[in-house]
Amino acid sequence: MLDYLTKSAVTKSPEQPPERVVEFLRKRDYVLVRELGNGACGRTVLLRDDTLDQHFVCKKYVPSQEPLRKELFAGFLKEIKLLHQLQHPNVVRVFNYYLYPELTTGYILMEYVDGQHIDTYLQNHPERINETFLQVVAAFAYLERNNVLHRDIRPANVMVTADGTVKVIDLGFGKRITRPDDFDKSISLNWWCDPPEEFGGTRYDFGTESYLVGKLCEKQIQERGLEQFRYRELLVQLCHWRADRRIRSFSDVIKAVEGDPFYEIEFSTAELSAFRDFAKEVASHVTKISRDAKYIDDIERVRGALERAYQTCMLAETVPDCVSILTAILAGQFYYRKAGFPVSAVRDFLRLLKSVSVEKERIVMTNVWTRLDAISRYAPAGESFDDDIPF
Repeated sequence: MLDYLTKSAVTKSPEQPPERVVEFLRKRDYVLVRELGNGACGRTVLLRDDTLDQHFVCKKYVPSQEPLRKELFAGFLKEIKLLHQLQHPNVVRVFNYYLYPELTTGYILMEYVDGQHIDTYLQNHPERINETFLQVVAAFAYLERNNVLHRDIRPANVMVTADGTVKVIDLGFGKRITRPDDFDKSISLNWWCDPPEEFGGTRYDFGTESYLVGKLCEKQIQERGLEQFRYRELLVQLCHWRADRRIRSFSDVIKAVEGDPFYEIEFSTAELSAFRDFAKEVASHVTKISRDAKYIDDIERVRGALERAYQTCMLAETVPDCVSILTAILAGQFYYRKAGFPVSAVRDFLRLLKSVSVEKERIVMTNVWTRLDAISRYAPAGESFDDDIPF
């Protein structure tokens, strides 16, 4: 364990008690592996932690335009805040940060994505276009559900690892939406594709991002002649120049893909049965969901939580309290019926998640979320309901 000191900070006001500050005495050391690049706001290097035997990307705030150092520092802080609140298998993660406001500089320690840009990856693996497309959509649907605009969607900012996992990177221009005027277009980049209709005005919203994601995938398909791409009609709707004729939401993209729950994907009878039994039980046990509750997008985390819940009741016929099952897929407040969830439904669904491809896995979970979308929502301070237990 690292040594640390505890001390009292200076009180900010007579009414405010002094804060206890934990100050670590030993700082962690990293080995510099190589330079990765320089951007408008900083220098990026690859580091190695010998203790963990892991690589990390470190981004240092060093703006190329020194007169804008203080002004751009606010954007650097904003990127840290955005990334710290995001956790999704298809979005790059932040692990730590170090800030030195008195020097107007700092560092972000991020996940190292050992992979290729999406265009290079699909050139080498054209057979994976459908799975890659669905993961890209899943990443931006997650950002949309968390009210985050990326605002720099381009091939270089979508990476794919050797095992086929998509990682959306670089939220340096990202923006959290908290009120309607946050959709005002405040940046103009040199776009790699024809801009959509709304670029002639003053708006940049999630419909704009759906267009850019569509154009990014269209570019890969056209340049590489990827005839095996399954979602051509959907792509046309994503890439429409006119905003009023375009799919405006990534959640709508997912619903369109899942309009036929298993659109053009081969599922066995056993796989369909495992999904339907589990989804039916989830939908029948959750009775009300808080408006601010969220679905857990990290499927590895879902699998782990379900596995732990199953191990505690695997010899029973029904789960004693199905909250352990429901909190594996739903984060936040909800009302539920405690008893009657068959253990066999959990067992078979776990087997399904462990045996299918990433593409099928994403489709299965999206359909579970769609079932939950149909359940009534209530304000977080909502009333109680007869025979239901709040969580």
